[in-house]
Amino acid sequence: MSFRQFLLVLRARWPAVLAIFLLAVCGALAVGLLSPKLYTATATVVIDNKTDPVEGVAQAAQISSGYIATQVDIISSERVAQRVVKNLKLDADPASIEEWRSATGGRGDATSWIAEKLQKRLAVTPSRDSSVIEISFNWTDPRNAALFANAFAQAYIDTNIELKVDPAKQYAKWFAERSQQLRADLQAKQKKLTDFEAKTGIVNAADRLGIENARLEELSTQLVAIQAQRQDSQSRQKPVGSDVDSLPEVLQSPLIANLKADLSRAQAKLQDIATTLGKNHPDYQTTAAQIASLKQRIHEESATIAASLGETTQVNVRREAEVRAALEAQKQRILAMNQNRDDAAVLQGDVVAAQRDLDAITQQLTKTSLESQSEHTNVALLTPALEPLYRSSPRYSINLLIGALLGAILGIGFALLREISDRRIRDDSELPALLGVPQLGTIPEVRAEPRPRRNAPVVLSRVEPSTL
Repeated sequence: MSFRQFLLVLRARWPAVLAIFLLAVCGALAVGLLSPKLYTATATVVIDNKTDPVEGVAQAAQISSGYIATQVDIISSERVAQRVVKNLKLDADPASIEEWRSATGGRGDATSWIAEKLQKRLAVTPSRDSSVIEISFNWTDPRNAALFANAFAQAYIDTNIELKVDPAKQYAKWFAERSQQLRADLQAKQKKLTDFEAKTGIVNAADRLGIENARLEELSTQLVAIQAQRQDSQSRQKPVGSDVDSLPEVLQSPLIANLKADLSRAQAKLQDIATTLGKNHPDYQTTAAQIASLKQRIHEESATIAASLGETTQVNVRREAEVRAALEAQKQRILAMNQNRDDAAVLQGDVVAAQRDLDAITQQLTKTSLESQSEHTNVALLTPALEPLYRSSPRYSINLLIGALLGAILGIGFALLREISDRRIRDDSELPALLGVPQLGTIPEVRAEPRPRRNAPVVLSRVEPSTL
C-alpha cells in the first residue's frame, strides 16, 4: 500500500478513526480523574569513601558501579522493608492487619505481606556519576509518603551497620575460639621445650657448645703431645739391651757423672799404689775394692735409669690411651649436644611458629572485636524526605498525551483492518495492478444539475472520471 492509498483509506474511514481517537482520549482522561492521587517523597543518602576507622585505609574501591548496584539491591530488599514495618510498628497496626487478613485470608506472615506491599511503592535511583542514592516512596498521603521514605533511608543505614557488624561478630567469636586453641598449643609446646632442656641440661647451648669444643681442642693437643713423648721414650728404649751407658739419660745423669769421676780418681790412685807399694799392699786392696764398688754402683744406676725408661714408655702409653678415650668421649658428647641442640631448635621453631600464629589470630581478634562494636558506617542521610506539596500522579497532560497516541494508533489500526476485510478500489492506479490489463483511458463521471426551469436548456456542470 502506497502512502497515497493510505491517505485515501484514512479519508474514507475518518469517522471511525476520529471516534476511536476521541474514545481513547476520554478514557485516558477518565482514568486520570478516577485514579487516586499519589504523592512521592524522596530521601537521599550518600556513600562516603573516607578512611575506615578500623581498617585504616581508604575505601575508594567501594564507590564502584558494582558496589552502588549492591547498595541499591539492599535498599530494595525484603530485609529493609521488614525493618521499616517493625520500626513503624505496622505489624501491630489494626488497619494493616485487617487489610492483610482480607487479602490473604490470614495465610502467611503479616510482616512479609506488608513489607512486600511497601516494596511495590518504593523506587531506588542511583546517581550516574556520584555516590548519592535517591529513595522515593509514593503514597496517597503526603505526610505518610515522607514518613515511609525517611523510614526506608534509616532502615537501610541500620541494615548496612548490621551487615558489617554481624559478620564481624561471627569472625570475632571464631577468632576467640581459635585463639584459645592456639594459646593451649603454645603452652604445650613451651612445656615440651622446657622439659627437653631440663632433661638434656641445655641452658645456653651456644656457650656450652663453645666450651666443649675448646675442651675437645685441648684434649687433641694433649694427645699429640703425649704421642710425641711416647714415641720419644720408645725410641730411646730400643738400644737399652746392647749398651746402657750410651743412653742420653745415663750420660746426662749427675750421679753417674760423679760416680765416674770418683772411679777415675780411684783408678789413678790404684795405679800409683801399684807402682809405689805393690799389689799386695792393703791400700791397693782397699782401692781396688772401692773401684769395684763404684763400677757396681754405676752399673746399678745405669740399669735403674734404663728400667725407668721402660716405665716412662708404659706411663706414656697409658696416658695416651686415657687421653684418647677422653677425646672420643668428648667427641660423643659434642655430637650428642649437637643432636640435642638440633632437637631443641626444632622445638624452639615450633614455639616460635605457634607464637606467630597466636599473634596473628590475636591481631585479627582485636580488629574484628572493634568492628563488631562499631556503630559507624560509610552511609549517611544526605537529605531527609519532606512532605511533597504537589501530587506525583495522576498527570493529566501525560495521560491525555498517552490517550491521544493510543487512540491514533488504535484508530489507524482499525481503519487498516477494516480496509483489509472490505477491499475497495479508491484510485484508478490500482486497476492495472489488480486486473493485470493496461488502462486505456478515463471517462469522466457526469452529474446532472437539479432539474432546470421549464424551457431552460440542460447544462452539464460536472464530470466524474470513469475508467475503461
